[in-house]
Amino acid sequence: MKFVNAGKFYNANVIILGGDITGKLLVPIVEKDGRYSCTLMKSQEEANSREELSALEKKIRNMGYYTCVTTTTEIEQLRNNRDAVDRLLTKLMCESIEKWIRISEERLRETGIKCYISPGNDDRLEIDQVLSKSDYVINPEGRVVQLDSSHEMITLGYANMTPWKCPRDIPESELQTKIESLTSQVKNFETSIFCFHCPPFDSVIDLAPELDGNLTPVLAPGGGPRMMPTGSPSVRAAIEKFQPLLGLHGHIHESRGNIKIGRTICLNPGSEYTEGILRGALIDIEETKVTDFMLTAG
Repeated sequence: MKFVNAGKFYNANVIILGGDITGKLLVPIVEKDGRYSCTLMKSQEEANSREELSALEKKIRNMGYYTCVTTTTEIEQLRNNRDAVDRLLTKLMCESIEKWIRISEERLRETGIKCYISPGNDDRLEIDQVLSKSDYVINPEGRVVQLDSSHEMITLGYANMTPWKCPRDIPESELQTKIESLTSQVKNFETSIFCFHCPPFDSVIDLAPELDGNLTPVLAPGGGPRMMPTGSPSVRAAIEKFQPLLGLHGHIHESRGNIKIGRTICLNPGSEYTEGILRGALIDIEETKVTDFMLTAG
């Protein structure tokens, strides 16, 4: 909702949501004798009416999770059927995106604000078809789109491999091939925008905690997590070679910031969606230069 409203709030001509748009967790809510309960973040939550249930479901959705109202028997059945859980989660993801696409269309169509929503490495391939159904909201994934008469954008939601083996994690060589396919279609790099979900390697905006073999953060001497660059060398190489006007990135949620690689300004607004905070970047662009930018939160 905040993303959809941001266009009007900031008087923007274009709004872009660049990946990781689906939740990662299903929270079942058990119904018994007209009462509802669930475990949320290791705490027991209760709802004693339909009104309280609606409030509970909204709270869970605002954390980026999905809900389903079920019974103890059904939960046991799901617990023993991983494929059924996976199908249910995919179904809820697609339904949620369909809902937000409709809201975006309703709120933005009359404003003329262009809206681009693309997947990220965390997002399942099944959502692409849903994203591409709209006649107003545009899914720019894997192609060149014209933002205005001067600026074209190429978008790629894939990333190099992570320890979690996300749906769009691919080997670096495959990522390089996809990038080369996209850059070969760009007409004017001087005014182009690279909307690559994965940030460039060793760029400050790609720092994530180093993990050991058990996926536990490695601690630095001061006691905090030891950070390491995790971005893509292929993304960096493309930016260094073609020097686009702007690089828009995400992926590493804790690595909010900006860096200049040659003439290219690269931004990662970071993410705190589980806390209900929308992090973004407000960017002013003229034909051949970025005149100003500001990282935002709200």
